[in-house]
Amino acid sequence: MNIYIGNLNYRVREEDLKRVLEEYGTVDSVKIVKDRDTGRSKGFAFAEMPDDDEAKKAIEELNEAEYEGRQMVVKEARQKS
Repeated sequence: MNIYIGNLNYRVREEDLKRVLEEYGTVDSVKIVKDRDTGRSKGFAFAEMPDDDEAKKAIEELNEAEYEGRQMVVKEARQKS
């Protein structure tokens, strides 16, 4: 399952986010979206978790949870149309 993680603190790194998600199961990848010109985080990321049940548990537990001083938005990512 592809997961959207929004409202992230700009200092959060991919490794940090992966560690948090791994508490719920296997994480294939984490990608923080960065500004093309400055290389700075845009405050959101996508993560891939192969087990849907583990991904749903992570979404349930982490949505609206505070991390690095910000309340995260965590939900299933929509497919690009």
